[in-house]
Amino acid sequence: MTSLDKPTTPQDPAAPPAQDQNAVTQAALFDAFGGIRGTVETMLPGLLFVMIYTINKDVKLSAIAAGAVAVLLVIVRLLRKDTVKHAFSGVFGVGVGVAFALFTGSAKGFYLPGMIYGAGLGVAFTVSALVGFPLLGVVLGPVFRENLSWRTRNPGRKKAYTKASLAWGIIFLAKYAILFPLYWWGDATQLGWVLIALKLPPMVLAVYFTWAFLAKAPPPIDVIAEWEAKEAAEAAARENRP
Repeated sequence: MTSLDKPTTPQDPAAPPAQDQNAVTQAALFDAFGGIRGTVETMLPGLLFVMIYTINKDVKLSAIAAGAVAVLLVIVRLLRKDTVKHAFSGVFGVGVGVAFALFTGSAKGFYLPGMIYGAGLGVAFTVSALVGFPLLGVVLGPVFRENLSWRTRNPGRKKAYTKASLAWGIIFLAKYAILFPLYWWGDATQLGWVLIALKLPPMVLAVYFTWAFLAKAPPPIDVIAEWEAKEAAEAAARENRP
């Protein structure tokens, strides 16, 4: 069994082939960020809000329709017994936006909570990368079954997470550097359509950079498998004691 304090390197004979590792990385990222369906579910309520508001300028109707669709998407997932983690996060965000829109009576209120959250994420990703504790590693560590082993045992992987987190931070901050001036000085309809247009491309770009950095990094150390192997060895040792 691999020593608990020995970093895994690309030359480790136990490491999976590079092609397999790339496929694992792609699948993990696809799952972590919701895939195509999760992306559609994230975009649909906001798109519906913008479309209805563009047509009739009715903030209340637009907000209620967006909230209803978000709830419906969660119900569909529950009925199909699919994972609901992305749908629930989406409905929470939409719910906060709906509450702001109804409370303020302004369509811009629907967008403000998500914009603050996104800008905050941009700051968090950037700062975490600069201080050497990349947020993306915290998020993706459990997905790759490595948890936080990359911090002390896999320096090449920590470097990849740092670069990826910095990329996320820069992309998010650039996005909201465009959106906040529109929030302050543009009209609600213009803001809504620009926000929808900027919903997917920055995310795709950030995920691409994440994949590119991790694909070149050493494979993750499967600490779950290590713990299981250690527990099995200890159990076997106990059974073999006289």
